[in-house]
Amino acid sequence: MSRTIYWLQCGACGGDSMGLLSMESPDILELLKLLDIEILWHPSLSNAKASFHRSLLEAIFSGEQSLDILCVEGSVIRGPGGTGMYDTFEGKPKKDLVGGLVKHAKAVVAVGTCASFGGIGSDGEIEATGLQFLKRNKGGFLGAEFKTTSGLPVINLPGCPCHYDVLAGILSSVCYGMPIPLNQYNSPLEWYNMLIHQGCVRNEYHEYRVEEPDFGDKGCLFFHMGCRGPLSYGPCNKLLWNKRSSKTRIGVPCVGCTSPDFPQNYPFFKTRNIAGIPIELPDGIDRAHYLAYKSMAAAAAPERLKKRQTNI
Repeated sequence: MSRTIYWLQCGACGGDSMGLLSMESPDILELLKLLDIEILWHPSLSNAKASFHRSLLEAIFSGEQSLDILCVEGSVIRGPGGTGMYDTFEGKPKKDLVGGLVKHAKAVVAVGTCASFGGIGSDGEIEATGLQFLKRNKGGFLGAEFKTTSGLPVINLPGCPCHYDVLAGILSSVCYGMPIPLNQYNSPLEWYNMLIHQGCVRNEYHEYRVEEPDFGDKGCLFFHMGCRGPLSYGPCNKLLWNKRSSKTRIGVPCVGCTSPDFPQNYPFFKTRNIAGIPIELPDGIDRAHYLAYKSMAAAAAPERLKKRQTNI
């Protein structure tokens, strides 16, 4: 018997759906066949009439149609004033549709940072929130104690967008009933237990504090260019887009889009500092030891790095 998925877009740009369509090996059609998944509804893939969609929802709510996996893309919009009327479905707040569907799903997956933590609209008048977190605070729209009918919390897959291989991995784990160890933000440890800095091809430049003050060269982007790779956890340099790219690999500082408090409320691409020393240091680093180490490392930097002769 096929497993079923309903994909709901809330306060979203659609980027996670585009990520879904970018799957390569297997591609999305192969994955669905391998896992024996039936997509009941996806706003970009389904072409049925509105009446069919309405009947489908009625069947899910009545229990006539089983729902194995609910994927939610985008934040839950609660504004204005908690009404949710900034984001509606057939004239009613879409947040009510979210609240109804989660009661019937065996697994709920928050696809992307907005669905996971609220994302770009969490500080604005649209009152956006994630399904079970608002930034770093557990609770979100469904509450801290929410569990699905199979006893799972919301599985958060942050990223802007979420990498398709992460989504494929979670769908596989859910379909095969495999355990999914999660971190404190309900994100799978398999992909969110490593810093984005790990796997960055500029690591040797960072080690010796060979830093860039502008775009376009090979050095590290942490001290001046606002790179958040040493502060943010995610698979961005483990799972590459199109099998070859990440932001830091093409010279763009990491913006920390997998972090619960993304986006930051200060400018990207400029490291906040006091007397030239970054305010935020790599996660878990003692400031005094870090500064002493970096001073010695910079003095010991090999000429091939200073002259940018080592390729990245």
